[in-house]
Amino acid sequence: MGSGSSTPHHFVLQKAESAFKAAVLIQRWYRRYIARLEMRRRCTWSIFQSIEYAGQQDQVKLHDFFSYLVDHFTPSSHNERSFLSCMFTEKRLLKDPEMEKYCDYESIEVPDCYTGPHLSFPLLPDHATALVEAFKQKKQLHARYVLNILHEARSHLMQLPNINRLSTGYSEEITVCGDLHGQLDDLIFIFYKNGLPSPERSYVFNGDFVDRGKDSIEILMILFAFMLVYPKEFHLNRGNHEDHIVNLRYGFTKEVMHKYKVNGKKILKMLQEVFCWLPLATLIDGKVLITHGGISDKTNLELLEKLERHKIISTMKYTKKPEKEKLVEEGRSSSPWFPLKSRSVPSSPLRLSPQKGSRSASIPCSFIPNRKEISKRVRKSVQLELEKCWQQVGFSEFKIQEELPFFPPESELDPCDLQGVDYEEWKQVADILWSDPMPQEGCKANTVRGEGCYFGPNVTEQMLQKHSLQFLIRSHECKPEGYEFCHNRKVLTIFSASNYYEVGSNRGAYVKLGRDLIPHIVQYQANKATHTLTMRQRISRVEESALRALREKLFAHSSSLLGAFKSYDLDGTNFITLSDWSAAVESVLHLGLPWRVLRPQLVTHTTNNMLEYTSWLDDLAKEQLSHENIQSSLLEVLYRNRSNLETIFRIIDSDHSGLISFDEFRQIWKLFSSHMNIDISDESICDLARSIDFNKDGNIDINEFLEAFRLVEQSYLEDKDLELKNSETSHSSCSSHGIH
Repeated sequence: MGSGSSTPHHFVLQKAESAFKAAVLIQRWYRRYIARLEMRRRCTWSIFQSIEYAGQQDQVKLHDFFSYLVDHFTPSSHNERSFLSCMFTEKRLLKDPEMEKYCDYESIEVPDCYTGPHLSFPLLPDHATALVEAFKQKKQLHARYVLNILHEARSHLMQLPNINRLSTGYSEEITVCGDLHGQLDDLIFIFYKNGLPSPERSYVFNGDFVDRGKDSIEILMILFAFMLVYPKEFHLNRGNHEDHIVNLRYGFTKEVMHKYKVNGKKILKMLQEVFCWLPLATLIDGKVLITHGGISDKTNLELLEKLERHKIISTMKYTKKPEKEKLVEEGRSSSPWFPLKSRSVPSSPLRLSPQKGSRSASIPCSFIPNRKEISKRVRKSVQLELEKCWQQVGFSEFKIQEELPFFPPESELDPCDLQGVDYEEWKQVADILWSDPMPQEGCKANTVRGEGCYFGPNVTEQMLQKHSLQFLIRSHECKPEGYEFCHNRKVLTIFSASNYYEVGSNRGAYVKLGRDLIPHIVQYQANKATHTLTMRQRISRVEESALRALREKLFAHSSSLLGAFKSYDLDGTNFITLSDWSAAVESVLHLGLPWRVLRPQLVTHTTNNMLEYTSWLDDLAKEQLSHENIQSSLLEVLYRNRSNLETIFRIIDSDHSGLISFDEFRQIWKLFSSHMNIDISDESICDLARSIDFNKDGNIDINEFLEAFRLVEQSYLEDKDLELKNSETSHSSCSSHGIH
């Protein structure tokens, strides 16, 4: 009987052991599965961030380039200097009479057909709530009310200190929100989930309300309305995107002019005034410091409290230098924003053939003689001239190996006299708006963004100890979970724009602080579609979007990649190793991505672990050409330069009309021709402008501007091909002559 009873027991143990082994195998498989998904997610995240920060570097370099040209241009009249300063330098603050002109909202009538919300001042809680409901229904606020809100907001902000001081004793809790970037759904979701602002529910919004998203002006109107209704409970900090120079590139300027075609210029001018009056930081109970970007080892709260913040209109790098000094920024390393080989700017309009038809009467014009001769002259001179200029403003074609400080020594800097503030004050503000934390000790230039710095745990600790602070809350960086602690939980990053890169790419978050000042994080997804996707589906969707953006980036640099590949292909076989492929791609794009990990998604066909790079580049071109009916080499240039071209267009369009007038075109061409030592008359410049004005309405719109660039580049490429064919023919003739 003993043996009979032990048999079933042994059988049960065997079953339990098998079940345990199966569970372990499943667990191992699941862990590997999750690990692979996490690796894919991190690679995807790196792609998005690298491309985003590369665009910020381009923005800084673009404005350095134009600032350099303006500083070295000798105007023929006071009007020319004023015109160019209006385009490329900081706008001065408006005087009271000018403010009345730009904010003359009372003269703007609201028509009877207007169906949006009606406001009366002073604003009441119902007005602010009505704005939220109207914007949810996609209604637009009339320009009169927009200007009225901006006028009231400016008046209120002017009374505030540089650093707001709040107390949890007056509210049950204080909610801190991060970047919104024009994503109205996130703001509405925060109010739905956390409650509308009230005397018992205070809010701090930590900058970057605008740009990138399509509802930036609506977000501003809601935020300013609640600030006016609850001035003691609702607070705003300035972010690096509350800057009219940054807005030129990232969409807010374009959005305002699209939605308010008649009064858009007035609104933009008022927004510039309001932005520079936004407070720089917030301090809760004297223990929690809130800034948009972070701090540096030079951050001085006493100095920040005393400086005149409204004079720092932009934190983009605008410092004048004596003409004899060279503006060299060795700390910035990446490829130039315009390919040196393309010679597209500023010589490009001179390669356009004149268009016949009706002429604008705005400037006396005459036909340009010897157009081809002028074109050849420019082609020969512009390359060396622009290369020299680009090098002087940091447009190095090769990546600098050693990372040098971003800012030049203070002894080489003139005060920012255009803004009426010295360099030290300007840098204090730039650092708290642009900086990012890093895990390493110390403080160094933020060469990835092109502005601000990286600050380490020791810098944070020194700042906290000096001012008896508990921790720092900042925003400025998108995080997968919407928030992230670092520096031993002394720095908290809060980012409130969910699905920032792509639907499913990240959560949004906000933090609630009670009297104990213990941070309570709330995460969310404003887009309902993300709730129906599995984790694998969400990661796959985001990964596909990131890889598509990366392939566009690779295609945009096809010519440079071909040259880099050939440098590894010493035998001319058209084959290189996969490790050489990774090295070559990084040497061209400088994105710092894990190319070996990304290689399976980007390189699908290999032969004995060797890549035929010409076929790979052809496949890249086919993928892009399937959506565009443009020559491959031409499309490459457009992909590489479109963002910069649109920014240049908005810079030249100094009155934000959406059109470049012939006078604006004439002024910018006098700037370029002066730098290149090309003597060209006003009549000739006018003829060039008409050749770009394809519809003959007397102005140049964005489509005509891009089309002109495309035609010029096509002309250059055709000439280049012809020269190459002639060279080959000549070489073949010489060879044949030698044989005979």
